[in-house]
Amino acid sequence: MTAFWTEPDFDDHELVQLVHDRKSGLTAIIALHSTHLGPAGGGTRFWHYGEPKAAMRDALRLSRGMSYKNAMAGLPMGGGKAVILADENRTKTPELMAAFGDAVDALGGRYVTAEDVGITEADMVAVSQRTSFVSGLPSSDGKAGGDPGPFTAMGIYLGIKAAVVHKLGTDSMAGVRVAIQGTGSVGGGVARLLAKDGAKLVLADVDAARARALAEQIGAEAVAPDTILTTECDVLSPNALGAILDDRTIPALNCAIVAGGANNQLARAHHGALLAERGILYAPDYVINAGGIISVATEYFARVEGKHTDVSEVDALVARIPERLKRIWNESEASGTPSDVVADRMAQERIGR
Repeated sequence: MTAFWTEPDFDDHELVQLVHDRKSGLTAIIALHSTHLGPAGGGTRFWHYGEPKAAMRDALRLSRGMSYKNAMAGLPMGGGKAVILADENRTKTPELMAAFGDAVDALGGRYVTAEDVGITEADMVAVSQRTSFVSGLPSSDGKAGGDPGPFTAMGIYLGIKAAVVHKLGTDSMAGVRVAIQGTGSVGGGVARLLAKDGAKLVLADVDAARARALAEQIGAEAVAPDTILTTECDVLSPNALGAILDDRTIPALNCAIVAGGANNQLARAHHGALLAERGILYAPDYVINAGGIISVATEYFARVEGKHTDVSEVDALVARIPERLKRIWNESEASGTPSDVVADRMAQERIGR
């Protein structure tokens, strides 16, 4: 693994730590981008990477994205992320999760972890046996907590509706064609919400059987994963992994709006300008997908203070995502600046960068 500070995605991160525990087999990277606004909050990703450099790139980009996401959501949290390097079989053991919990605890509260790709609510429960700096724990009786995925999905759903009003001039989703890439917890949740509004949905997932099953359930169309980005639609909603919008894919897009929950959708900084040049309205990913971290942060700080927060309070905070997007789009149009640049500048100002 090359020196992380020479990586193009290194952005003056406060801490980048390689964790290796031979006994449990744990190899992980914990990256803290900023703690200017509070402890660095961000989930843990459990993923098999073809090469260590890809894991480092994910940790650096995702942690920076969390700084911006938390700042734009108005949360008293900085940004951090952890990636656990899974083997080809994605072997996950209690010992491995315990070792990871110890690594989080050793940071003394500078980092608060939660679920991300490949990590479950049960995994967070296991981690919580080793550290208190964890969120996304099971809840009951209408209290905040648990899987943040549904809150992420709700925020994206509301953001898509706001984008359709802004770009297409209609407040009805009936007949609006939405192509959804990724039908897991988040993408699947977005699809179910849009289906209730009468949207025409096209679904794709690397797990083709999962996409077909959901399509049959909600009356949507399922297509091959390699065709979803070029599908003719009003809204393209990426909800899988990032870096999908690049020099090759952007010219081939056949949509008016890009609005989805995948982190770091733009492969590089200039790709937001390419979308703008094509007249495609872009919802900056870390603004539209903030529902999950809003839930996580609300749960965590309530627990630290010995309180309980109702889900209704989280819902009210998630419902403010569209107004943030509208402010970004209005500034973008008034200044002629791509929406991702506008959002970045707002976030950087809030975290003192």
